[in-house]
Amino acid sequence: MSELAITVLQFGLLLLLWILILSIIAAQGRDMMVSKRARTRANRSSQPPAPAPEQGGTPATVHHSGQTPRPRPKRLVISEGPLVGTEVELGSAPIMMGRAQECTVVLEDDYASGKHARLFPQGSRWFLEDLGSTNGTWLGDEQLTRASTVEPGDRIRIGKTVLELRT
Repeated sequence: MSELAITVLQFGLLLLLWILILSIIAAQGRDMMVSKRARTRANRSSQPPAPAPEQGGTPATVHHSGQTPRPRPKRLVISEGPLVGTEVELGSAPIMMGRAQECTVVLEDDYASGKHARLFPQGSRWFLEDLGSTNGTWLGDEQLTRASTVEPGDRIRIGKTVLELRT
């Protein structure tokens, strides 16, 4: 192999290395923007206590002095995606969503992970957390970075599937 071919190969590998480094920097920048938006959303909503894997019965509403009780959501409805129209009754147990057969809501969505997200109750509120999915879980227009409160009507997007809590 000639010296010219070796030099060209070295420059090609160096160029490839720089492309990799710049793509990592760009991904970090995108993650920082998502994190900043999530922190802004978190400041507007309350954070749950550390979730327990299984919850006992929870009251339909919580009465705090000076506050009117919120209607407790009763069902999870798929409003967009391959399973549009599917409804799941909400009880006191967490709801696992993903492509795995052991999930409560088995999504027929190539963009969903096996165990993608979990919806769980705390008192009269429901919280959503991403379980380390590949493509992320979105609440409204923001990607989840930690458990967040879900109100009735909020759009939960997992891949091409959109779900909503309804009363």
